[in-house]
Amino acid sequence: MMYVLITLIAVAVVLFILTFFMNDKFADLESQMEQLSISSMQDTYQLKKKIKVLEEELLTDISNDVTPAKPKNAKPLLIQKVFALHEQGYPMDDIAERTALDSNDIKAILKK
Repeated sequence: MMYVLITLIAVAVVLFILTFFMNDKFADLESQMEQLSISSMQDTYQLKKKIKVLEEELLTDISNDVTPAKPKNAKPLLIQKVFALHEQGYPMDDIAERTALDSNDIKAILKK
């Protein structure tokens, strides 16, 4: 009986020590969920920025159509800002950062 009790205690101590060296699967799962949450929040933020830019352009286009007093070559504020920054000598990457547009969008605007 004494041998069984000592064996059980020894096994318990060994198992207790092993728990410190094993990976915590819940911590891994939690970090994965956190990364997923962060990436989805970043995607949502980028989409909201793009929608805001598109709404600005749409509202500016609508206001150009409604008010005939404006000249025909009036451009949306964002496009004007891109041209102004380009004329000031800013590189396309800096213009993209300042306007929250993609560098491909900046190239397309400047080609027009």
